[in-house]
Amino acid sequence: MHVEVVYALPEEQTVVELDLEPGATAETAIRRSGLLERHPEIDLAVNKVGVFGRLVALDTPLAEGDRVEIYRPLIADPKQARRRRAAKGGAEG
Repeated sequence: MHVEVVYALPEEQTVVELDLEPGATAETAIRRSGLLERHPEIDLAVNKVGVFGRLVALDTPLAEGDRVEIYRPLIADPKQARRRRAAKGGAEG
């Protein structure tokens, strides 16, 4: 089965296409992709993983055509960042 594994940094995105045996898991795809060696900052105990934007466990079986995504930790709470931007815009406007 054909799948993709994706990891994105602010300045670059890495996409690795793989052919795996049926029943392979998200973790299997990530480990076989070589991304853990290429990006040592990835820690599967910390980084969340998803398939097409939906969070999944590492032991989730994949289907043909799935895109496994490795997410970086958030550096700011999106709701708080939005509030700060709104407050800044309101003070200036």
